[in-house]
Amino acid sequence: MTPPAPLPWPAMLGEERRRRYVEVRTLGREVLAAVAAAGEEARVNRLLVTSLADHGLVPALFPERHGGSRQSEVSAVELCLVREALAAESTEAETAFAMQGLGAYPILQSGGDELVARWIPEVAAGRAVAAFALTEPGSGSDAGALSTAAVRDGDGWRITGTKTWISNAPDADVYSVFARTSGDTGPQGVSAFAVPGDAQGVTGEPLHLLAPHPVGTVRFDGVFVGEDALLGEVDRGFRVAMETLARFRPSVGAFAVGMAQAAFEATQAYVDERHAFGGALRDLQVVAHKLASMAVRLHSARLTVYDAAVAFDRGEDRLAFRSSAAKQHATETAQGIVDDAVQLHGAVALERGHPLEHLYREVRAPRIYEGASDVQLEVIARELAKEARPG
Repeated sequence: MTPPAPLPWPAMLGEERRRRYVEVRTLGREVLAAVAAAGEEARVNRLLVTSLADHGLVPALFPERHGGSRQSEVSAVELCLVREALAAESTEAETAFAMQGLGAYPILQSGGDELVARWIPEVAAGRAVAAFALTEPGSGSDAGALSTAAVRDGDGWRITGTKTWISNAPDADVYSVFARTSGDTGPQGVSAFAVPGDAQGVTGEPLHLLAPHPVGTVRFDGVFVGEDALLGEVDRGFRVAMETLARFRPSVGAFAVGMAQAAFEATQAYVDERHAFGGALRDLQVVAHKLASMAVRLHSARLTVYDAAVAFDRGEDRLAFRSSAAKQHATETAQGIVDDAVQLHGAVALERGHPLEHLYREVRAPRIYEGASDVQLEVIARELAKEARPG
């Protein structure tokens, strides 16, 4: 059965993008979900990465001149559309897709020609797995407080430090690593480097979190990289990180919306099938109103996400406000919708292996990574203060 598009479909996206959404969801349901299910918990599923590439999704992240299939860099709307559609069918496939982009975009945007030629075609083809290595044990939300250091050594750098909660670690083939090159604290003095996963001194281990994705710790013990591994300018690496996150942040909201859509669809079907108190659950006013509330919140979250994506692609103003609002509102809303879906299903949704049990574990993390919800509120508050006090 062809999976549905959301109703109502956002008017800003149009019919062509509705067809694209259905196409990606169908691929996720008929092909990718089974490949994802066969993977090893907490480790990179290379067959899934290859399948995403072979079916054209990963190449669509990158320009043709670098081994991809686009005329230019991926649009924020397309990124959101694919992430939402995949999340509705397979959260594992969605994460594998998104992490190829997040890990590789610092190289694409800021790497030298030889570095880009070495890694981006390999990532686009699914032959190399990329990772975005920013977070450290002592610096999560305060992303600028890095202790990993890179020091000059002849014609290159030696990197020493630990990164943790890194998607695709410790199995990645290349890491976009952010390390301090000068200064003691804050975002100034941070530089970015592309570090091969097989470089001498790179070690790590997987972490087993609430949701079984490939996430781990990676350590750099005096790892040497040449001058050509530098991404952008020395001491300007924090800008590289922020430019990448700015592109991907609204699409984290899309990931959350996709999970909420899956939970809502499951609940729509369940309340018609399940009978209690003399009729279908849907006939109970409290249930019908709960569904109505879920639908309104889901639609609101989706519109917030795509408003941010459209604004990013058009280069409009207030992007920081829109991007943070999209991530904060969508991830918080999705958590509530999945929780409501579990409540309406009852105990059956708590059984290990039930789709909603899976979503219940999955939906929690996006409220934390790539800027926790509280951090997004701080960004929004600062933007409001700028507007109120423009001087």
